[in-house]
Amino acid sequence: MPKRVAVGVVKSDKMAKTRVVQIARKVRHPLYGKYVRKRTTCYVHDEQEVSHVGDRVEIVECRPMSAKKRWELVRVVEESHDVSAADLKSAASETSGETTES
Repeated sequence: MPKRVAVGVVKSDKMAKTRVVQIARKVRHPLYGKYVRKRTTCYVHDEQEVSHVGDRVEIVECRPMSAKKRWELVRVVEESHDVSAADLKSAASETSGETTES
């Protein structure tokens, strides 16, 4: 049986060599016909720790590595361009410091 391949978004990178990836999909409601958003959460092994929160990644099914981890990272499809609040504060303090000096 071939291994399943999926693309999802990294939601957490706080564990060592493990990422939490959500795979979003739309499912049609059987009675009303409205499309409902569903998501699947996967624990993914990232040996080199190259992915970060917000990145779109490609994952492949593998042997169980722990109680919850059954996927491996193949590649980072698209890197996130999100900026953290700490980065914004430090950038704001740097720019305000420059304007007072000149």
